[in-house]
Amino acid sequence: MAPPSPLAAVVRLAAASRALVLALSLLARLLFRPYDTSASLHPPCLSSSPSFPDPTTVSAAVSSLAVWDGVHFARAAECGYEYEQSFAFLPLLPASLALLARSLFAPLVPVLGYRAVLVISGYVLNNVAFVAAAAYFYRLSVLILKDQKTAYRASVLFCFNPASVFYSSLYSESLYALFSLGGLFNLFTGANTIAMIMLALSGSARSNGALNAGYFCFQALLQAYVAVLRKKRPLLAVQALMTAALRSIFIFLPFFAFQAYGYLNICVHGSLDELRPWCKAKVPLLYGFIQSHYWGVGFLRYFQVKQLPNFLLASPVLSLAVYSIVHYTKMLHQLFQTSSIHNQIIAPLEERSVESYRRSDAATVLRSELSAGLADKTQGNCEVKQRKSVATEPASASLNNTTSASRNCKENQDECSILLLPFVLHLAFMIFTALFVMHVQVSTRFLSASPPIYWAAAHILATPSYPSKRWSYLICVYFVAYILLGSLLFSNFYPFT
Repeated sequence: MAPPSPLAAVVRLAAASRALVLALSLLARLLFRPYDTSASLHPPCLSSSPSFPDPTTVSAAVSSLAVWDGVHFARAAECGYEYEQSFAFLPLLPASLALLARSLFAPLVPVLGYRAVLVISGYVLNNVAFVAAAAYFYRLSVLILKDQKTAYRASVLFCFNPASVFYSSLYSESLYALFSLGGLFNLFTGANTIAMIMLALSGSARSNGALNAGYFCFQALLQAYVAVLRKKRPLLAVQALMTAALRSIFIFLPFFAFQAYGYLNICVHGSLDELRPWCKAKVPLLYGFIQSHYWGVGFLRYFQVKQLPNFLLASPVLSLAVYSIVHYTKMLHQLFQTSSIHNQIIAPLEERSVESYRRSDAATVLRSELSAGLADKTQGNCEVKQRKSVATEPASASLNNTTSASRNCKENQDECSILLLPFVLHLAFMIFTALFVMHVQVSTRFLSASPPIYWAAAHILATPSYPSKRWSYLICVYFVAYILLGSLLFSNFYPFT
């Protein structure tokens, strides 16, 4: 019997990690009393629409599993957006909960009540979405790093990441990870339309999903460079830039459409006697006002002595994120010193063409020629610093079986590709926002879907030197400790991140 593929192993690990986190969370609920028991309360909706019955003790117990932001997501799914501050919770998760509760889980409504079924729908949806996100994470890691072992180690770390409890509760992290990682994988394999749709959905799950439009901009800049300097076709460069602009607008569209919906409900059709301050602004952005007015979010507003414990709580993930930025910045710097930027831009675009052909049932012979040509080009670029590859993988192999020439591009087996650059820039912006603008303790889950963090941690785990072994131990302790703390504290309505 053939051993399971690495992708299948990642899927099994992801499912096992969700079962573990759910078991720990339920055990914590049984052993400890929640700090705040208001989650079990069920006030009726403000609207006049008929509500579903929710009378039993069992349904109240199930409903109480929605804690912290989960209460707001469940309320939005049940009653819609009733209050100004409820518009801080983007609509993808509430809409998905309502859809599942009224379709797949509808038979449970007469037994448990509608709100309890919404909570069950959220737990099922988010845990399944996380497993799919882990599969995309592995496939994306193989595509970028060109190293199965590093990709697998990084995927294991992602499966047991410090923010695991949020991926198994009524939060939007799982949906965001699924659509952002899936969108990036499809983007770098040439499926631009699917990538555009998935990245737009990520922006309707979390506001920072709109930043993923930057990956399309990066792709367009590479294409424009090739069009101008290699093909001598400036019009083709203009076309690439215009296409990227339209795709970026599409990715931003769900977020701004939701802001327009809030403006219509509160500023135009609202019943308030006086307009809210943000309604009078030149750019009436509801989301920014809510974050600032209700949660005190703003540049340097969280830099207070009393917030020092929260900075300490976020310090592990921020430290690991900064290390990943430094690590990959050094790698890219060394890469551009030993290989021309022109070749580094050409190679990813040609490889992307190969992947597009691999997805097609036609042009089999041409696939082989393109794959072989790419392997030769990549091998030639890597001869400066280390040994040549002995052989290349067959062109008909799957994405997981990438060429050994690419894998040996550096002595530490990290992929020397310009494709790392947008991930580094994206993470750098996220670190700045988390540290200087947001509530810093949210960094643990805010950065939890950023691949470079796990890629860099996987590199540390694979390095045999003594300092790396010590840091590997600390990384493992950090991941395990935050899973245990999160399952205990968050599930019982205690502050965590």
